[in-house]
Amino acid sequence: MQNKKLVNGRSEAVVDPDDRGLTYGDGLFETIPVRDGQLCLWNYHMDRLLDGSRRLGLPEPPLSLLREEARYLVRDIEKAVLKIIYTRGSGENRGYAPPSRPLPTRVLTLHEPPKQTVGNWFEGVDVNICKTRLSSQPALAGIKHLNRLEQVMARGEWRDQGVAEGLMLDENGLVVEGTATNVFVVQSSALVTPALDYCGVEGVMRRRIIDLAPELGLRVEHRGLYPEELGDVDELFLTNSVIGVWRVRSVAKSTIAQGHIANRFLERVAQDSLVPDQVMRTLDMPK
Repeated sequence: MQNKKLVNGRSEAVVDPDDRGLTYGDGLFETIPVRDGQLCLWNYHMDRLLDGSRRLGLPEPPLSLLREEARYLVRDIEKAVLKIIYTRGSGENRGYAPPSRPLPTRVLTLHEPPKQTVGNWFEGVDVNICKTRLSSQPALAGIKHLNRLEQVMARGEWRDQGVAEGLMLDENGLVVEGTATNVFVVQSSALVTPALDYCGVEGVMRRRIIDLAPELGLRVEHRGLYPEELGDVDELFLTNSVIGVWRVRSVAKSTIAQGHIANRFLERVAQDSLVPDQVMRTLDMPK
């Protein structure tokens, strides 16, 4: 996928070193799976990008142009990950003050799908509890802004390839999300996911799962969960737009109960993610 990039619509262009996305993290990004040339859950991603732009006071992103550029990059591509970065552009002067007339930068890059063992879907995954905490900032909660230093620090806490993910807690010790995933637990007929009022990212796949919950007879609850509560749930699973759904089999080496709800969700979202073909063939896909 060499040279599969566009900067403001040009394949040969580069990002200005003074771009505020680079100097201050002043911008947003989306990570979009590509399957059989299709941009998975595109509208969900654009909804979040639009919401984030409004909340940061960025000019409204040119959604039609982004779609045109994205389609140009993914034509004839079987599987890939498309990353869209949207920043406030270069400042008029140095300093934090936003420019009065920003000229946003848009960067689209195409990447090979991440390499994941199929056992993550067949057998479930083992996860840790991260020491790095998520700080509280309601103004940024939910959006996918460019400053991901907390996640970078948390992901640097382990090198064990047998650990697939780390759960991150807030300042009160409640589970919020994984370093790159959202968290769900099943308790009786309830699907519980942490509230993201003060920190965390409202993942696109998280939204898709919440939308599907009524079809599975589940009511959705948004509330905090302490790590010690996870041992008593019916099941625990993680989601993001690339992996779809992973069942969790242990947290910090403590065994987690296994159920069937996670796989039922996986059957419904597999086509919208980069679930491996070997796994896809085993799923009872909805008609």
